[in-house]
Amino acid sequence: MKLWHCRDARSFRALWALEELGLPYELVLLPFPPRWTQPSFLEVNPLGTIPFFTDGEVRMTESAAICQYLAEKAGALRVLPGDPRYGDYLNFLHQSDATLTFPQTLVLRYSMLEKPENRLPKVASDYKRWFLARTIWVEQALADGRPWLCGDDFTVADIAVAYAFLLAGTLGHLEEVGPNARAFWARASAREGFARAKAAQRG
Repeated sequence: MKLWHCRDARSFRALWALEELGLPYELVLLPFPPRWTQPSFLEVNPLGTIPFFTDGEVRMTESAAICQYLAEKAGALRVLPGDPRYGDYLNFLHQSDATLTFPQTLVLRYSMLEKPENRLPKVASDYKRWFLARTIWVEQALADGRPWLCGDDFTVADIAVAYAFLLAGTLGHLEEVGPNARAFWARASAREGFARAKAAQRG
């Protein structure tokens, strides 16, 4: 298996999952954003996005989907169909990117990545509020004291959602999410798999 990755980008979800699952992999570290800083990457992934992941003939570009693929491949860190938690598992796994990370990418773009003359503070502020409002699903799910989103078992859904809080920390608004979500992030980021993934991306 091979993962193309930029430090602390969405590809970190896949890197963290690989480390938690103990799967062998090759890591290709790229500067961000690779489609601008390393145009040759477009020959590998025409979208120019990361993550890019291969496993034999398998080619994948979606971070949450890669996490799900890895959990199925390893037979671990997952919830199986028929388990009453299965719906929650899938919902959190896919909510992680579509609902929680998407608005933050616009905050990142219009507050940091664009040239100063092209930055749009109002857009960044609006999408920050969008992100914060949508963390309520996580906040309420953890209100009963469960350690992880699907109960006592840590899954790749936790990895996928926790990444959104990593990004919130980078953008400086982690302290504005609810206390249950912050405590969840603290537990997740204290895991050995998280530490190994952080070390791996340092090269």
